Amino acid sequence: MEWTNRNNLKKLKLFFLVTGLVIAISAVKIFVHWMQFEFVTLSTLLTSAIGGAIFIIGFLLSGVLSDYKESERLPADIRVALEAIHDDAACFAELRVDFEINPLRTILVNILKALRIGLGHQGAHRDLQPAIAEVDKLTPVFAQMDSLGMPANFIVRLRGQQDQLRRCLFRIYHIQSMQFVPSVYILVKTLVAAIVLLLLFLETEGSPGTALIFGFISYMFIYALYLIETLEQPFRKDHDSLDDVSLFLLREFEAKLADCEATIKGTRV
Repeated sequence: MEWTNRNNLKKLKLFFLVTGLVIAISAVKIFVHWMQFEFVTLSTLLTSAIGGAIFIIGFLLSGVLSDYKESERLPADIRVALEAIHDDAACFAELRVDFEINPLRTILVNILKALRIGLGHQGAHRDLQPAIAEVDKLTPVFAQMDSLGMPANFIVRLRGQQDQLRRCLFRIYHIQSMQFVPSVYILVKTLVAAIVLLLLFLETEGSPGTALIFGFISYMFIYALYLIETLEQPFRKDHDSLDDVSLFLLREFEAKLADCEATIKGTRV
């Protein structure tokens, strides 16, 4: 129950943040109306500007969401590649007692650790070069397996899985480091700021109905702006949010490797 309540609070984190900003802006709007600083009259130009801003924000959101959807598939692809490498190596170790599988398992664990650290606060959510370097360490292990007599088709398969790991990590690196059309993002920021300012100085009656409309429009634009910023980096580890792409598949594989190590140590004892 505590875990469920904590997740519900995480889901509402952005809502509470934006709602607080909207309440603060609404207080400023009340002050502007009370001081009679309103000088902008309602016209078709203002409604056209709001409609154009909504269109541009929708365009930017569609581009960001495409990268986010792709990012949701990457952890599964990484897990499949890691599982294939580990299973082939484990089968080969059973056939050849002179092949030591522990170094390979250590490399796989280091890949996951480097990925987790690189996507956290410590790595600024995009430091994946250590993880890529760990993937490169698999090449000498595959060469050793080849020299010990592993069939060529298995070596080709292992190298293909290594390339898949590189492809996924480079794709995550690119998504985390690059901003989708930076000029459009700046345009959206300025549009949101301009729309909110126009609404602040728009002549209103001061009735509760107009206050609700002002709050709703401000909430829609500010929430969309924060949502775009959140989705631009799908992997935001160590953030108190559920909007980031989960890596639970990789954590489960790391636990699986730990169980294998514990089983082997128990057998030796």
